[in-house]
Amino acid sequence: MIAAVAPLDYNDLNAQLEQPTDENLARWVRRRLAIASIESVGVQSTEHEGVDLDQNDSAHIWRRYVFQSAHQLPNVPPGHKCGRMHGHGFEVILHANQNLGGREIGIDYDHLDELWAPIHAELDHACLNDIAGLQNPTSEVISAWIWNRLKPELRELSCVTVYETASCGAHFDGSHYRIWKETTLDSSMQLKRAPEGDNRRRIHGHTYTLRLHLHAPLDTVMGWTIDFGDVKELFDPIFKRLDHHPLHEIPGLVDSDAATIVRWIRDQAAPHLPQLDRIDLYETRGCGVVLSWGELGPALPI
Repeated sequence: MIAAVAPLDYNDLNAQLEQPTDENLARWVRRRLAIASIESVGVQSTEHEGVDLDQNDSAHIWRRYVFQSAHQLPNVPPGHKCGRMHGHGFEVILHANQNLGGREIGIDYDHLDELWAPIHAELDHACLNDIAGLQNPTSEVISAWIWNRLKPELRELSCVTVYETASCGAHFDGSHYRIWKETTLDSSMQLKRAPEGDNRRRIHGHTYTLRLHLHAPLDTVMGWTIDFGDVKELFDPIFKRLDHHPLHEIPGLVDSDAATIVRWIRDQAAPHLPQLDRIDLYETRGCGVVLSWGELGPALPI
């Protein structure tokens, strides 16, 4: 991969591509890699926008936005912290799917900005409970509210993602809700099956990023699919077996490569979290494994 993109690094992109859009950069990288098993190539032109382009020239285009708001959840049990008025720096990702048919540019990010502007004006620096339709403003309810506002104007809209915090949030695609909960693991490991002389046979370690994705129907009273706190509590015994431990010594874990670890986590977690349908595990930023199963297919990247 490093060798494939080397001609672009610290160079004028127009020297390689007449129109260096995210879509064209993804095509260029895909041709240079020439690996048949690559399903998609993602390019992020900034931290807040990018494109994932698949083999059939279908593009998943996304753009991230932020708003600062207060809310409280009126239907939680007495004593639940979310029943108190509090605030978040919410993040929203608008996802749009489009078959480009070889075109050099898909949905213009500026167009997404124009559609988002009136919604941002309504949500930012406001109490969400005071907005019509957001009397119970969970992440799931907010994502569906934004979907209903945008879909008539953006037919390519495929999903709305809402981050309540940096480590949890919800997706809505017009029919289905998904949530995720993220944590980090500071664990040591060694790869028992690495080639002789490979450094990975030595004991080393990572600060792993672990993301659990869950799919369930919306509880219309609570306004959520599953309480983020319940996910954390149910997963905590498994987390404690992994965090600050040598992974290669865990019984039943045949090796400590990321793919083996996520399968082990799935097997351990499934009896306690039957709604779980995807696990992401990253050893470092951009390097890891996504394990997805279930009837809805792979969840969106976040």
